[in-house]
Amino acid sequence: MEWTWGELRITDRTELVDVDKLCEMLATSYWGADRNRETIAASVRGSLCFSAYVGEAQVGFLRAVTDRATFAWICDVVVDEAYRGRGIGKRLMETALGHPDLRSTNMGLVTRDAHGLYERYGFVRREAMSRMKNQTAPIGRSGL
Repeated sequence: MEWTWGELRITDRTELVDVDKLCEMLATSYWGADRNRETIAASVRGSLCFSAYVGEAQVGFLRAVTDRATFAWICDVVVDEAYRGRGIGKRLMETALGHPDLRSTNMGLVTRDAHGLYERYGFVRREAMSRMKNQTAPIGRSGL
């Protein structure tokens, strides 16, 4: 699908993601700076992605990890530094929230910043738990 607002175009066509540009944008973030290109490309292939373009240049990105029925995790919302302050992040959020594969799901996201942006779309700050990769559960303590 594709949406346009003046010179801004957003698409959910994953094959159009400029992975090199996405790597560049994520390198400026606190959450994705340590990811390598291979990991970023794999995350794109396994997700519903929204890419924002001005002309042919990719200027923004949002990724939704989802089963397209019950849940969606919004992540990797990033806008090229040169294009920030133009409402591109808002358009990415509006597009994702209205997408037919997401609009009926329970959505979550985790962020250290931009709380005001997400609260305007109905997200509520709550405690979250996380488990980082390469952690192991204590042996014999399953609680069963």
